[in-house]
Amino acid sequence: MFVGSMKGGEAAALFYSLAGTCRLNGVEPEVRFIDVIERIGNYPINRIDDFLPWRWQVSKLSNDLEKAA
Repeated sequence: MFVGSMKGGEAAALFYSLAGTCRLNGVEPEVRFIDVIERIGNYPINRIDDFLPWRWQVSKLSNDLEKAA
């Protein structure tokens, strides 16, 4: 696969790794990436682990419940 440069290859490897980890954990990568990008700026740093693919659905569910209340 052609990526243009060494840095491009490293960025692509990181992205594909994150997407693969999402799929292995039953998470749709595009939905997760969009949600994380929208929420990460206002999220407390001590709870950043909530964005890990294997914990993301739980944090997304609790966020949806907070919005409904």
